[in-house]
Amino acid sequence: MADLKEKLFSEFSPVTTEEWMAKITADLKGAPFEKKLVWKTGEGFNVNPFYRAEDIAGLKTTTSLPGEFPYVRGTKKDNDWKVRQNIDVTDFAAANTKALDLLQKGVTSLGFHFKGKEVSAENLATLLKGICPECVELNFKTCNCQAASLIGMLADYVKGLGADANKCYGSVSYNPFKKPLVKGQPLDNWAEQAIAVLTAAKGLPNYRVLAVDACQLNDAGAYITQELGYALAWGNEIIAKLTENGFSVDEVANKIKFNFGISANYFMEIAKFRAARWLWAEIVANYKPQNNDACKMVAQAQTSEWNMTIYDAHVNLLRTQTEAMSAAIGGVDSITVAPFDVIYQTPDDFSERIARNQQLLLKEECHFDKVVDPSAGSYYIEVLTGSIAEVAWNLFLEIEDKGGFYAAAKAGEVQGAVNASAVARKKAIATRRETLLGTNQFPNFTEVAADKIEKDAACNCGCGKEATITALDFSRGAFEFEALRLATEKSGKTPKVFMLTMGNLAMRLARSQFSSNFFACAGYQVIDNLGFDTVEAGIDAAMKAGADIVVLCSSDDEYTELAPAAYKALNGKALFVVAGAPASMEDLKAQGITEFINVKSNVLETLKAFNAKLGIA
Repeated sequence: MADLKEKLFSEFSPVTTEEWMAKITADLKGAPFEKKLVWKTGEGFNVNPFYRAEDIAGLKTTTSLPGEFPYVRGTKKDNDWKVRQNIDVTDFAAANTKALDLLQKGVTSLGFHFKGKEVSAENLATLLKGICPECVELNFKTCNCQAASLIGMLADYVKGLGADANKCYGSVSYNPFKKPLVKGQPLDNWAEQAIAVLTAAKGLPNYRVLAVDACQLNDAGAYITQELGYALAWGNEIIAKLTENGFSVDEVANKIKFNFGISANYFMEIAKFRAARWLWAEIVANYKPQNNDACKMVAQAQTSEWNMTIYDAHVNLLRTQTEAMSAAIGGVDSITVAPFDVIYQTPDDFSERIARNQQLLLKEECHFDKVVDPSAGSYYIEVLTGSIAEVAWNLFLEIEDKGGFYAAAKAGEVQGAVNASAVARKKAIATRRETLLGTNQFPNFTEVAADKIEKDAACNCGCGKEATITALDFSRGAFEFEALRLATEKSGKTPKVFMLTMGNLAMRLARSQFSSNFFACAGYQVIDNLGFDTVEAGIDAAMKAGADIVVLCSSDDEYTELAPAAYKALNGKALFVVAGAPASMEDLKAQGITEFINVKSNVLETLKAFNAKLGIA
């Protein structure tokens, strides 16, 4: 085959990068290459439209092997990940019943979240009854103040069962920086708590108890390089502080678990996980561990809630599926897929089953677990891995120069930077430079959602205090669009938008479709039309339909006559809008026509203004 391949390709003369660029430049017909084809990402670097072998020459990532330092290609020789599902524990017996059922349905990792519940040895035994701690990964999340006691009870429980603690794997999440990041509260004694947690975990040698919850940054809208750079600084802060307090680097590093989010940026997420293992290995190696295994990152990945939507919620299935795919290809240790309805109600059996099966399909039908690091060698992925690593590393060094992660979090700097990124991303959503299908683009015209939204349960753990520093803003990317549309729903009146289509067939159809999608994002009723012969006929039809807004859809050249005629005929009986940005816009504005919508419009702000004009609060 190798000989045959060589003969086949030898028939084609090699093409240089310069020749490719010359052809691309010619095809662009004068349009600038940098502007038209180079992707200017929010991650801090640009992405070219094509890459070649020369772009990855000399990269470290292309010579390493799976299971070997610096682990860019994985920390093990296979790609089998744990299928994790989380259970909110409000009733210990009921949670046990659910856990046993999940273990029969393909789940290999259980996550128990104690939301404000006090845990005793008795109810821990109730929760874990019939579950073999040697056979399934067990993960626990509770308030930081309960973490050390929970670990001690768990160690005693495993010992009481007669189980081999060396065969038990899992985690108890102690997140030392949750208060400043999530609650906006300083925490000066975090190292003392971490020492207590680490000491309590000695009876569970393979349990990870120090959490780097980078998923919180992801859910707050961080860019990928921010999530990774801050995660590295977070993990390094834990190692530096605890080694100062007498623990070895091996003891600390082997107790850290990284919990990453997964955004919809498919190829970059694959590269992120590769870069994460690589950089973390380099950081730990600088502490001179006794065993290279201490340099291995253990990474749990969970689908992001930042880009999930209430409207057209089944699109969330597509989002979480591609996110799970990128994490699986990226070689993480376990994955949690959030049910598609998690942001507006308590997930039901159906949504949980679908979420679970999304991972099982990747394993059983797509065989993603059969190949280690399948993206290795891809010019694009290898360049992305290096680019993400470089930007994240520079951010890590910047944080270290400022005193470390806790100092930056305590000053609100981390939170402020992530929140600023979220604002930039929300602006991109408002202007449709970033698409949330079903929310800011191609909405379901007739959908209503107010009745399906359940109120979020409040935290009752008793640790709430007033915020004194900047906290992360966890409002999702779709939040403002959803608030806008819900306001329309709850107003008790649905504005009618009438498409006054005239003239050039192609232009009027294109602009009526654009305008229909535009106004449907606010939940307005859209009345589209095939076309009218005269302005008067169109206005008469609009009035008979009870239109609140009339949108003129035609060609730029025809707007010069049609727009003033339609505006005059309407005579203030409804709001008048012109679809497009015609060259005659300034002349039309001089005649009193002030409303225009086009691809450069800020959809969100424009629709907010229309809501205000229509009396919708």
